[in-house]
Amino acid sequence: MSKLLAALLCIFALYGCSESNEPMPVGEGSVLSGKVRLDGSSTVFPISEAVAEEFSTVAPRVRVTVGVSGTGGGFKKFLAGEVDINDASRVIKGSEQEQAAAKGVEFIEVPVAFDGLSLVISLENDWVDYLTVQELNAIWNPDSTVTTWADVREGWPNEEIKLYGPGTDSGTFDYFTHVINGKEQASRADFTASEDDNVLVQGIAGDKYSLGYFGFAYYVENQDKLKVVPVDGGDGPVKPTLQTINDGSYKPLSRAIYIYVNPVSLDNPAVAAFVDFYLEQAGALSEEVGYVSLPADVYKAAAQRIADRVTGTAYGEGATLSVLYGNDG
Repeated sequence: MSKLLAALLCIFALYGCSESNEPMPVGEGSVLSGKVRLDGSSTVFPISEAVAEEFSTVAPRVRVTVGVSGTGGGFKKFLAGEVDINDASRVIKGSEQEQAAAKGVEFIEVPVAFDGLSLVISLENDWVDYLTVQELNAIWNPDSTVTTWADVREGWPNEEIKLYGPGTDSGTFDYFTHVINGKEQASRADFTASEDDNVLVQGIAGDKYSLGYFGFAYYVENQDKLKVVPVDGGDGPVKPTLQTINDGSYKPLSRAIYIYVNPVSLDNPAVAAFVDFYLEQAGALSEEVGYVSLPADVYKAAAQRIADRVTGTAYGEGATLSVLYGNDG
C-alpha cells in the first residue's frame, strides 16, 4: 500500500493544480479532494465499489459515489452530465452515440473485465442438469408458450416456472436477449424484473421452481443459496467458471464489461486520479469480486486511451471477446 500511495502522489503531483488552481501540496497522505460520480450497471457495480473502497484508503478526502441505475439508466445520467463515469455491461448503443453527439458529450470507452451471464436456480431444484440455448430461447422469447418446467423438457415437473431477470434498462438484459432471442429487448414480459441483482438472488433462492440470470459475480457471492446451470451452446454443457469465461468455452454468454469516462471530467484531478487507479487495480479487484481479468495488454491500451483522451467506441455493438485479444478468431 505504501508503494501504491507513492505512485498516486506522483500522479497527483503531475496534475499540478486543484480545481481552484491552487498548487496541490504533496506530503504524507493524500491531500486530493473532490467528488467522483459513477452510476450504471449492477453487474459492474461490485468492481467499481471495490475500486472506490481501495481508493478511499489512499485519497480519503475524495468522495466517490457509485449508483446502480442499470447500464441504460446510467447512460441517461452520463449524457445529462450528472455523472463522470458510467458502468456498462455492454457497449454503447448506436442510438446512445447519436444522443451523445447531439448533446456534445464525448466518452472514452474502457473495458475492465470479462463476465459470464449465469443462469441460476434454487438449491431445491433437483431436475435441471443443464439448459440448451434453444431451450432458453423457448423459455424467454417474446412469443413463448412455455409455462411449466414440463414444457421445457419431458420428465421435468409440471410446475409453473417462476422467472427472474434484470430490468429493461440493464445491459445484462440487452446482452441476454440479443444472444438468446436474436434481438436486444426481445423478451417475454411476465417475469420478475429488478435492477438490483440482490433482489433477484433473494427471489430465486426462495422459490423452488424459479429460474433467473445475472452476472457471474453475484452467483459466486451467493453459491450457498443458488445453483448455477451449465449452458449448452452447441458443444455440450459448460458451467461458467473463471477458466471457461476466460477461454470463451462458456458461450454464448461470456462478454466484456466496461466503464465510460467523460473526458471533460478528467480535468478534475480527483476523477483523473480515480480513473488511473481504477485501471491499475481492475485486474486484481475484478478477480476478487468474481469476474475474470483482461489481458495485461488490454489494460495498458485502455490506460493509453485515457492518457491520450481517445474518444469514441473501440469495440462497437456485437463485439466478441476475441476483439479484446486483438484478433477476430
